[in-house]
Amino acid sequence: MRQAIEILFQPEPCLPGFSAGTPDVRTARTVEKGHGRLEQRTLTASSELREYLDWPYVEQVFKLERRWERVKDGRVTQDVVYGLTSLTAEEAHPERLLSLVRAQWGIENGLHYRRDETLREDWCRVRMGQAAQILTQINNLVIGLLLRRGVKNVPEARRRFAAHLDEAVQAVLRCPV
Repeated sequence: MRQAIEILFQPEPCLPGFSAGTPDVRTARTVEKGHGRLEQRTLTASSELREYLDWPYVEQVFKLERRWERVKDGRVTQDVVYGLTSLTAEEAHPERLLSLVRAQWGIENGLHYRRDETLREDWCRVRMGQAAQILTQINNLVIGLLLRRGVKNVPEARRRFAAHLDEAVQAVLRCPV
């Protein structure tokens, strides 16, 4: 499936004297500056593969090209990802698809990143009974308590409470219901 999507978005080879066909593609681009970097995203969507792919309810496929440039040193990072959606071209034009993809990363960065990196959940190798699920619930509780206290920087709060256990206990005991 990935190969079919990649081929769709590659330039069509043409013999001399012939021109490429007009593909059914739509494009949206955003450029943003923030967090010390310049970010450019280009999403190209097409409905051409909906009858070809063996995937239930697929309506569109897309190619998302991302480019980040660090402002302080000019270092450039680029990547390309491919995706598919059950939303039709009328329901989700490229601008909306780009927005939906960004929103998904907001969830990843907001919750999963905190759990995976800050609380090191992915490093945990506990595999006995329900222990992994219980640790996940504890991590969610910790994040919830910190956010309820107005903490903006979870890693900093984690270090602070690790160094001052009495404050950590008081934070749990005094948490408003």
